[in-house]
Amino acid sequence: MKYQVTINHINNVDDLEHYWTNEDYVNLLAQFDYPEAKSTSLTELQELLSMAVSDFEPNDAASKVLAYKLSDHLNEGQIDQLSNEMLIDKVCEEYPEIGLHADLYQINQLLYKAYNGKFLNAKASIISCTITPDVTENSEPLSKAAILRVLYAGFSPRNVIKRLFNEQLTTDVEFVEAEDILWHLNTSDNITYEIITSEYWLDREDFAATSFPSEVSF
Repeated sequence: MKYQVTINHINNVDDLEHYWTNEDYVNLLAQFDYPEAKSTSLTELQELLSMAVSDFEPNDAASKVLAYKLSDHLNEGQIDQLSNEMLIDKVCEEYPEIGLHADLYQINQLLYKAYNGKFLNAKASIISCTITPDVTENSEPLSKAAILRVLYAGFSPRNVIKRLFNEQLTTDVEFVEAEDILWHLNTSDNITYEIITSEYWLDREDFAATSFPSEVSF
């Protein structure tokens, strides 16, 4: 299938909405010795949590948030190790298990804001792109793997996805990692897509051009 791709815009952000809920904040406040917190406005709960967190050492706070969100995936030793590594590295970009990157990003940013920069600032990319197929009749939305294979034609040599997953991008080998590389993929018309991912995976410099043809055999 042939496509014409246009990268409309790429925005780098240090906050993604709708991840932490009021319930999450109330539960976290209990972890930080504020068990009587009421579920009021999201902003008030965020401010309360920032105050509560500041009474703890950064690595202790990191351990509590990591345990709350990822205890089903990480054991106590892994949580302890990550809580210290988060102060010196962007673990949300470097952790070997890609499936945890999105959660680690949100945890990192919560702590980054609460501690006013003691944790490293990580960024997410929100990308709008138009992918127009030669044949538009009965077109289906592209999967995450298909999106990355289509975008491959425009990747610059520095792109880390291109370097790590070249075989998956250029052959019919199953590309299961795509589900975790792209955190969210939305489209209303199967042509214009919004992609949310880590700046580590996709940024402006990861594209050699903002408009390019692409041909992919799925």
